[in-house]
Amino acid sequence: MNIQLVNPFTFTLLNESADGLTEEGKIVFPLLNGAYRIVQTDNYTENFGFQWNKFVGTQVDKESHLNISKDRFFAETGWDKEDLSGKNILEVGSGAGRFSQIILDYTKGNLYSVDYSNAVEANFKNNGPHERLHLFQASIYEMPFAKAQFDKVICIGVLQHTPDVEKSVKSLIDMVKPGGELLVDFYPITGWWTKVHAKYLLRPFTKKMSHEKLIKKIERNIDWMIKTTQFFTKIGVGRLFNRFIPICDIDGTLPRNLPYQQLRELCVLDTFDMFSPQYDQPQKIKTVVNWFNKYGMQQVWGGFITYQNCKAAVVKGVK
Repeated sequence: MNIQLVNPFTFTLLNESADGLTEEGKIVFPLLNGAYRIVQTDNYTENFGFQWNKFVGTQVDKESHLNISKDRFFAETGWDKEDLSGKNILEVGSGAGRFSQIILDYTKGNLYSVDYSNAVEANFKNNGPHERLHLFQASIYEMPFAKAQFDKVICIGVLQHTPDVEKSVKSLIDMVKPGGELLVDFYPITGWWTKVHAKYLLRPFTKKMSHEKLIKKIERNIDWMIKTTQFFTKIGVGRLFNRFIPICDIDGTLPRNLPYQQLRELCVLDTFDMFSPQYDQPQKIKTVVNWFNKYGMQQVWGGFITYQNCKAAVVKGVK
């Protein structure tokens, strides 16, 4: 079944055409570089557009020849044995399309993929054109879909970067049809020490820097930071000291025994991802579970899911 498209500002019906989304035959949202543009590029996610168009294939399994995205996706969703043929899947916050690729290559679902930044262009480079891919640049709060239509809705690696996390969860729930499933993951609050971390100490300064200046600073310092964290991990004090080194969590988020140049590129990307976003709002798992219940989800589960040597905070439920 096709998804009914609506103008999120006027709630009038939209139709897809070769040039854009139309109302009564007039184009209201253009199709540019593979994506329907509901919003302007300049918004609080500009850093992600810069990031994913610079690191187009770094996290995409078919380019990296790793299985990081595949393992994370199927560990979190549990869909590896589920037939999604003909099912409508909504992905919110797709970035360069690392999980779009997994959905398109490993399932038969119809994918409607949304990102607020112009990372949609990187996604199209990685995954388009594809008969089951429908790509939109739109806000999580103003998506161009009638409510309650999707069999599956996923939001992976995104919630903490939105300005109002509860409102974001409600917007996602609104898109799920009765009997459909929603899955989100996010940065967790695990205790008072969560924000006693180099990231949160430095972000008030780094998020104001130009993207070019920030990434150059990271590239100049990444080698000594990698060596230092590896040393602390080797002598058994990594959990205590590595949080104060301004680099991504190598031990908790990246596979072991990567070739150095691949490790280096992933570290530059993930460290930029730490310091550049406008918003970084970790949440308690029980808080997100409560929001799911508040807005009508059932069979709600929240907890940690592990894949490879990584761990993700996940909440999922059924409408």
